[in-house]
Amino acid sequence: MVGAGAAGAAASWRLSTEGLKVVCLEQGSRVDPAQYPSTKSDWELAQLTDFSPFPGVRQGPSDYPIDDGDSAIAVANFNAVGGSTILYSGHFPRFHPSDFAVATLDNVADDWPISYRDLEPYYALNDKMMGVAGLEGDPAYPPIKNLLPPVPMGKVGAVLGEGFNRLGWHWWPAYSAIATRAVGHRAQCINLGPCNSGCSQGAKGSVDVTYWPIALKNGVDLRTESCVREIVLDDEDSVRGVVVIRSDKSEYFLSARAVVLACSGIGTPRLLLASTSSRFPNGLANSSGMVGRRLMMHPCGYIEGLFTEELESHLGPQGCVISSQEFYESDLSRGFVRGFTFQVLRGPSPVEAAVNGVLRKEIKWGDNHHDDFERRFGHIASMAVIVEDLPDVENCVTLSKNQVDRFGLPGVKVSYKLGENSKKMMSYALSRGRELMVAAGAHRTTAFGPVRETGWHLMGTTRMGNAASDSVVDRFGRCHDLKNLYIADSSVFVTSGGVNPTSTLQALALWIADHLREDLATHA
Repeated sequence: MVGAGAAGAAASWRLSTEGLKVVCLEQGSRVDPAQYPSTKSDWELAQLTDFSPFPGVRQGPSDYPIDDGDSAIAVANFNAVGGSTILYSGHFPRFHPSDFAVATLDNVADDWPISYRDLEPYYALNDKMMGVAGLEGDPAYPPIKNLLPPVPMGKVGAVLGEGFNRLGWHWWPAYSAIATRAVGHRAQCINLGPCNSGCSQGAKGSVDVTYWPIALKNGVDLRTESCVREIVLDDEDSVRGVVVIRSDKSEYFLSARAVVLACSGIGTPRLLLASTSSRFPNGLANSSGMVGRRLMMHPCGYIEGLFTEELESHLGPQGCVISSQEFYESDLSRGFVRGFTFQVLRGPSPVEAAVNGVLRKEIKWGDNHHDDFERRFGHIASMAVIVEDLPDVENCVTLSKNQVDRFGLPGVKVSYKLGENSKKMMSYALSRGRELMVAAGAHRTTAFGPVRETGWHLMGTTRMGNAASDSVVDRFGRCHDLKNLYIADSSVFVTSGGVNPTSTLQALALWIADHLREDLATHA
């Protein structure tokens, strides 16, 4: 297993439950929760430096160069045990059944070779392992059961919920990988707030506190600070194993019956493209030419409303309040296909509120400075728009020609632009978002997008499909070109949906792990 993040942790655990020997290689290290920014008084500054989601800012020893200057969206990732789940908000919706059949329903992109029904038991299993909170009965989904109590939506959620009601639009408490009561060894959420810089309480469902403790008890051999340099083949187009570089730059070869890549929509194509040979001069598993192609990143918009009343909007988990999927399914009268999610957020933290207010000239220096701040802080309701991103072969990840990491391995170059459908959807969503804020009582609104610093959702660069001519892996995550090389992360996504992909990528990793177990048993 290469990668110890959301997918690698789930797949490692699933494989280990049957007694298989699993070695997981992670180029990052373990992160001590006691060192998370939320344990310190300067936590807001740490979010912008050592715990920034952007590797170009952090420039840590486990980061590799990502050139996203030719991308409308900046790429975010985090290499460590737990991966990017350490820095995510815990927002945890599933894909909809329609997301797996967009070609059939809307004559756009491609259908997945699997369905929501195939993944449904794995969604349920993953919800249990991650500790997902929510409310049953959401009309936007098939039944979702056995949830923890929903995250309290607070005053800001109640006010915006009334706005949705006035407009007659769908809304529902957010699905959240947050322990709203004690679960096993995990403590209950105490509304500490800065979820996006690591939860020192252990209440947020990052995989270092959900899957990994159990996987390690099952005997998984987790090796940190272990960078995979190359995937090695035998003479019959099978994988023999991988070459690993330790932090001291020494190397060793690790043999394996099967190799599973779970390095993200950026890291997985990077490793495949770097593993060239005479038989695979364009990169491993790349006979289709699709490795690195069809990158999807969910363009995000931002809407803000300023209210006279105190909303206490800075209190509680940052990304988990309520969501609306009123505009999720296609309606061609809107001028575009597919749809988007409104994700209600908490308001900004103190320093963020102050800095943004000064930059917008809404908080002025002088005698009224503190009064201006008091009128904004806790009075702001925020909302993100998550726009479904259609696959485009020109949006891609390639190897950098002039940047290398500390081991001399190439970085990546990201080329990405918004399609016309996404632009139209974004414009429509921002207008509807402002409409919602006014309906909820805001006396001032702001809306803009796409927001550049939002490239958390990396999908589609080793797509799944039935034909080896236009896809990289089959419906079970097995590479068409190599019978014992698997990919189990969001790079295999065929389409992006309009929601955070973590729940779906983990359900998919569990599905792929089960079929890998069957393959290994068959060829024992």
